[in-house]
Amino acid sequence: MARSTIRLSILLASISLVAAQDATGTYPAVPLASKGPYIYPSGIPYKVDTDVGLVRGTQLGYNVCNSTTENQQSLCQTSWLNALDDFCLWAPPEAGRAVGDIEGSMIAWCTKPGHGARLIPAGALTGVQFTKTPDYVQVVGFIDQTQIDILQGDFGGEMDPHGADLRGNPMGGIVFSEGFTGAPVQAMEWHNFIGSNTFCLKACDPARPNAARFCEHIYDRLGCAYNAPNRARDGAFEACAGDSQDFPGVYTDAAGAVRTYTQPPEALGAITSVGYTARVPASSSCSAFASAALYTGLPGGGTGASGSAAAAATTTTTGAGAGAGTGTSATRAGSSSAALASSTSGAEALHLSCLAVIGAIVSAIILA
Repeated sequence: MARSTIRLSILLASISLVAAQDATGTYPAVPLASKGPYIYPSGIPYKVDTDVGLVRGTQLGYNVCNSTTENQQSLCQTSWLNALDDFCLWAPPEAGRAVGDIEGSMIAWCTKPGHGARLIPAGALTGVQFTKTPDYVQVVGFIDQTQIDILQGDFGGEMDPHGADLRGNPMGGIVFSEGFTGAPVQAMEWHNFIGSNTFCLKACDPARPNAARFCEHIYDRLGCAYNAPNRARDGAFEACAGDSQDFPGVYTDAAGAVRTYTQPPEALGAITSVGYTARVPASSSCSAFASAALYTGLPGGGTGASGSAAAAATTTTTGAGAGAGTGTSATRAGSSSAALASSTSGAEALHLSCLAVIGAIVSAIILA
């Protein structure tokens, strides 16, 4: 075979390689919400999202998190919601970009050592309410979001295991809880809103029949007040038992009719009025704690025993109250349009590396 023919064959093969490896798809073979349930810790894969060739690139972090990954540069994407003193929030891996632009790359920031993740700095949390209901566990609160790399004034966004392309936000992000059975159980359905110095995280019990409805993911522009109605108060730290809320978006009007709210398309602009107020479910047996006794072992944190060292006060609450994110100021433009553009770095890097390979091959051919 002539050398020119060989050169041409190599060049065409290289071009075919780039075409095959370029991002050409959108949806994974298995949606994130269908991956698992994984057994903790031995059954968790290093990366839950192993898809390649999709428009959002590859999973940023990893899911096998332990003492070797626990530091303030960790890229752990396995989160937890166990108790008032033991939960993680999804937040950026570095400061500088809005949450809505990087939802696919969020990583776990935790209140307690032992999860192989970053730790929320001491003093960042200024009020937290943990609630256990028959259908889910939930934590809602107030935070200085700049201490977990969220920009000051950022209205934030929603993370959940769905997303517009079914790869979830963050991609590969999974949530476990010991709040259902006392042992680690993967919550297949969950949602986490964070922004405007407030947050809410709910993990729904997979053994209950309506997990997907209590952890709804279609009201991404409404924030905590509608997705996780609560009585969290800035300056207060308490753990409560509670009733389950109405399904997000479902409400009873003044005439007693049950109705379902439809979130308007993002193209219509900001949501200025929702038309109903979400019912805040009753809570009881609320035990109050001092934050210094709860969040120990954090960067710059206290040294007291976790949780049990604080004096508790039991109350029963049934009336309405102002909770975290009660206004629509915590809403944002929506995650649906940002979902497909939140993380293309993996695809871009792959494309550039393939072009570099072609460049090298072509140079070799020309110089041969």
